[in-house]
Amino acid sequence: MIFSRVLAPTLALALLAGAALPAMAQQAAQPMAATTSAERAAPALVVTLVVDQLSANLFNQYRSQFTGGLKTLADQGLVSINGYQTHGVTVTCAGHSTVLTGVHPTHSGIPANDWIDTTTGQETYCLAAPQNTLAHGRNTDNGPVGPDMLKASTLGDWLKSVSPTSRVFGISGKDRGAINLAGHKGDGAFWLTEGFGFTTYVEPGQSAEAKLAPVAAINARMIDRFSRQAPTWTYTNDACRRLEGQWVIGGQTFNSTLPPANDSIEGSPLLDELTLEGAAELLDSQQLGRRGVTDMLGVSLSATDKIGHGYGTQGPEMCEQMLRLDAALGVFLDKLATVPGGVVVVLTADHGGSDFPERSSVEGYPAAGRVDRALMPRVNDALKARFNLDANPLASSAGGLIVVDKDKKSLAEPLRSQVMAAAVELLNQEPQVALAVSRDELLAEPAPASDNPEELSLRQRLRLSAVAGRSPDIMRSYQPGLTGAGRVGGAISSHGSPWDYDRRVPIIFWWPGAQGQERFLPMRTIDIAPTLAHLIGVKPTDEVDGRCMDLPQFATGRCEAQKP
Repeated sequence: MIFSRVLAPTLALALLAGAALPAMAQQAAQPMAATTSAERAAPALVVTLVVDQLSANLFNQYRSQFTGGLKTLADQGLVSINGYQTHGVTVTCAGHSTVLTGVHPTHSGIPANDWIDTTTGQETYCLAAPQNTLAHGRNTDNGPVGPDMLKASTLGDWLKSVSPTSRVFGISGKDRGAINLAGHKGDGAFWLTEGFGFTTYVEPGQSAEAKLAPVAAINARMIDRFSRQAPTWTYTNDACRRLEGQWVIGGQTFNSTLPPANDSIEGSPLLDELTLEGAAELLDSQQLGRRGVTDMLGVSLSATDKIGHGYGTQGPEMCEQMLRLDAALGVFLDKLATVPGGVVVVLTADHGGSDFPERSSVEGYPAAGRVDRALMPRVNDALKARFNLDANPLASSAGGLIVVDKDKKSLAEPLRSQVMAAAVELLNQEPQVALAVSRDELLAEPAPASDNPEELSLRQRLRLSAVAGRSPDIMRSYQPGLTGAGRVGGAISSHGSPWDYDRRVPIIFWWPGAQGQERFLPMRTIDIAPTLAHLIGVKPTDEVDGRCMDLPQFATGRCEAQKP
């Protein structure tokens, strides 16, 4: 393991941005002091922060303890504590795809992190791009990737179409975080990979050396720094010790304490601190927001998700993560405040999450539990007997189930439809299943309006996740509070459900000099891209599902100006 602990948390953030019109770009390049708060110019830099698995519940839980960047955002920003991912399959790739496109997963084409292609029986990654290679020269992580699977255009794409000299970058602890934020026309999408540093994808005819040039310096520094000192995760906030405990999960003992039994970079706050350091490097080396045009920096912070899966959300591990992330973001926001042309920052999350049920059930949530391990064997056995099948006809895929043969290829019609209808009926008879419905049935219905995300039915939430040819044959939701099997040393808690603890996320807009405002009416992640597009003077090149939200402290911030 090459990396080691960063001595001080650093910089973070970034996303969308742009002004496209030359006049707007010139305006954005003027010092912010030249305008009043009511007439603030369009920013020269747009930064979007996506904190992986930061639920609204988790944000609010630690809000009073923040002293750094998250406190600045919470106190000075335009804060929506009722932000929503409106769809039903709340996972990383799908959630990230909504933020810069302004569309639901049903229109972004990204229903999940991966799915099984029932024509081949092979698993497909959400951003698979087999024609590409990885810059570090090894077929690791998720293999060759790129933005090709993303069917929708992004804010960065809209910006680049009218302002080609604008720069658009994404950086993350995960490839799907960086690529979704950088879009199709981005100048670079970088993510951390074990033993190398920041890597990226290389398209045919491109040079790996050239693609890595923006992060070459920081990669060299990390190799030098971390080859001399191995990373370790110890307490930096003694108050977190009070959350230590011991739990039995799946017959295994889990000791919730620091350092964790399986200490690693990707499962610690160091992952985000390094990502923010990389974001700061791009800010300086690429002169983002300092060149007379609008630029974008997208930063996806992955540690909260890694820690949530591995250790849950209510222990000392997450306590440390929240407070160290807060400190690192404070440094980063201070740096962003020096951008002479002005900056606007938006922070949100790709999805929420919940604690592991063994702890939740004794801390006030009696409905928490794990899905009955016998449920799927019971349904498969009934289907095999009814249709005289040799192999289980149902297999898990992308938050639901596919109807397949032993090779995970689709059953031939009419058998496929017959088995699916029977499976839906059997699943809906199971007490732990809230809803099972065929994908094709959902897709035959129009995508619902999501202006009031709190009022969407369970069926409508699943409809907004449904993608033809990618979503599973049967889309299924378990009852609230239920999660799958847990394994100590692997994942003991999860997300992905259509329930509000997985859908509700913070959405915060901030800029230096912002006047704090709390908004309680629902806002959606799909509203972020059209809001920022209006602010910087660009228009979506494709139809979007979201709507512009007022940022009235900017001269162009009133969305009414868009209306005929």
